[in-house]
Amino acid sequence: MTGIDRRTALGATGIATLAALPVLSPAALAAQKKDGARPGPYLIGADVSWIPEDEAAGARFFVDGVQKDPILLLRDAGFNAIRLRIFVDPAKGYSKREPDKAWAGLDQTIKLGKRIRDAGLYLVLSFHYSDIWADPEHQGVPAAWAGYGLSGLAKAVEAHTRDTLVAMRAGGAPVDMAVIGNETTFGMLWPHGQVKLSTSTGNPVTDANHANVGEVGGFEGFAQLLRAGIAGARRAEPAVKIQLHNHLGRHWPIVQEWTDALIARKVDFDVIGFSCYQQRAQGDWAHSFDAFAKRYPDKGLLVAEYSSRKRYLNDLVHALPGKHGWGAFIWEPTRHQEAIFDKDGGNAGEGAKPDLISQGLNSAEAPGGLAGQTPAPKPEPTVPMGKGGDYVANDLLKLYGQMAKDYR
Repeated sequence: MTGIDRRTALGATGIATLAALPVLSPAALAAQKKDGARPGPYLIGADVSWIPEDEAAGARFFVDGVQKDPILLLRDAGFNAIRLRIFVDPAKGYSKREPDKAWAGLDQTIKLGKRIRDAGLYLVLSFHYSDIWADPEHQGVPAAWAGYGLSGLAKAVEAHTRDTLVAMRAGGAPVDMAVIGNETTFGMLWPHGQVKLSTSTGNPVTDANHANVGEVGGFEGFAQLLRAGIAGARRAEPAVKIQLHNHLGRHWPIVQEWTDALIARKVDFDVIGFSCYQQRAQGDWAHSFDAFAKRYPDKGLLVAEYSSRKRYLNDLVHALPGKHGWGAFIWEPTRHQEAIFDKDGGNAGEGAKPDLISQGLNSAEAPGGLAGQTPAPKPEPTVPMGKGGDYVANDLLKLYGQMAKDYR
């Protein structure tokens, strides 16, 4: 075969893995960028950043009664892509309970990333430019960057992105796609990169928290930070794909306003990822995807996070004309929401969640529906961060092998 096989062309079950993704010349990259088409196989992906924590707590993973490395288990079941998240200094935030482990920090991410690349899978790295979760409700500045102004933050973002990707490659885990910020619908590194949005009628957005705060950096500040992250990524990995991440895949007016504003400010990206956990009405996701493909013919789209309606969402993305849909990534499928593993005789997550917001909100949709509600205080946990035990693949896993065959 030709330069498309960077590793082996097919996984253990004959399912196309990263090996089938092309190594493109600069001219080919430029040509590809013009049509927004996916650059290789449809990405059947998962975010599994919790796996090292769970393994450290004693987790074991089984399929058909056989214990297996969870990365290889997912690959052999049909997945060909994995997304990981990375914090700036998790010992000061996310992992402060276990600072010596620094879960989702650089060292841990390199280790897990190498397992993923050794398995022949496409690797996506989602940058949380924070020491803890960055999402529509929180976009906190890392402790090491405290006191920086906008220009200082931009320099820090560029250096952190570049240095991380250089270290990933040096550690045997080169990154194929970089996500410049996690769920940055309302910006990043608040307040300097915080934005407010309005609906198409010009009225305030009522279902998007933090939408109406005083604008400090606004889209100008947000775009400056994104451009810095993109520059750092491309300095480290010139051929890396650049993803932006908007959590309101169901809300086309917001998606359009947000995307238009960034394109107008010369934020140069390849694909936008949407979080798709719930809709307000049936057809919201389909409408957003179709409208996006028509309005931005030189950009791709993917589902960056989902849980329920697995086949439906993947079919929507895969069927977009011109191969405009790049793939979909189920979020933490070992133990989140409708998990594809069972534990102690039941689903390892909380089970399937409502399809519509009107049927009941879930935590993943909280940024779009629980704005202004103060969460009840929780005691500081003292148990290990990971969740041990035996995780047994259930019948939901079979959906992915079937999709891999159908999408070839």
